[in-house]
Amino acid sequence: MRKRSLTIAGHRTSIALEPQFWDALESIAQTRDVSLPHLIAEIDETREDPNLSSAIRVFVLAWYRSASGR
Repeated sequence: MRKRSLTIAGHRTSIALEPQFWDALESIAQTRDVSLPHLIAEIDETREDPNLSSAIRVFVLAWYRSASGR
């Protein structure tokens, strides 16, 4: 697990994710031409899961499933 502190939606938060998920998030943010905090704020605003780390993992999974046509 790798923990990062970010400012999203005007407040500081710490998020712990596996390095592979951080790498995937950075790649998605780059593809979408947005900053990593901006992407995480979007996920935060639209999440159904009360846990942000879980919501991020689900987002990454959905992104790659969509990209693969599944």
